[in-house]
Amino acid sequence: MARLLVLFSILVYGSSAKNSKRILLTDPDFADNLQLHKDVQNLKALVQQMQGTIQNQARMIEKFAVTAPAGVVYTRWGRKDCAGNNTDIVYSGLSGGGHYTERGRAAEPVCLPHDPHIGSTINNNDYTSVYGMEYQQNLGSSVYDKDVPCAVCRANHVTSKVIIPGKITCLAGWRKEYSGMLVAGYHGHDGASSFICIDQNPDVLEAGAGNEDGYLIYPAIAKCGSLKCPPYVQNTRISCVVCTK
Repeated sequence: MARLLVLFSILVYGSSAKNSKRILLTDPDFADNLQLHKDVQNLKALVQQMQGTIQNQARMIEKFAVTAPAGVVYTRWGRKDCAGNNTDIVYSGLSGGGHYTERGRAAEPVCLPHDPHIGSTINNNDYTSVYGMEYQQNLGSSVYDKDVPCAVCRANHVTSKVIIPGKITCLAGWRKEYSGMLVAGYHGHDGASSFICIDQNPDVLEAGAGNEDGYLIYPAIAKCGSLKCPPYVQNTRISCVVCTK
């Protein structure tokens, strides 16, 4: 009986040993599977970390978009300050440009700050000039021959800016920054110039009342012919308005 039990055990064990494989910790397949499992877990953790970073960056961008609204920059000629709601001053300065007699002068005027960083000296003729800007008529007040101030302004919560000649009000849906008179250089001078919009209440620079010439500005007037009259009227001043949206 005992011998039969031994033979039965041998047969059963032998049969199960053939149909199954014992897993050992030193088995290469087991080690590879374990490493693969660890790699998958590490990748999952990395993905979660990246998702968190992306979400944080998205929140920061959204917050920045709310706290830093869009805006446009314009120059308010003839004033030291900025007008309108939600408008900040970037800096105030002195209006300037090339001399009215210089044929090669830059056409565009510039708003120069009061606290410049001084560059090196040039001792030859290879340069262009920057002079101060002067009123050449009393544009709404006694400003003749006085120097012109300027202010660089930033209008917030807007993305567009337009200067409309011939108007003192803005179109529907646009915000008025300031209105005034269209001016440019004298029609008989050699130097090129650009139309700019001088504020309707022009200011002057302190200690800038001398007739020293430079970049001179004159009111723009209508000349009928190719310019249709009506609606324009011969020799009348042309208004202007700066609008944002």
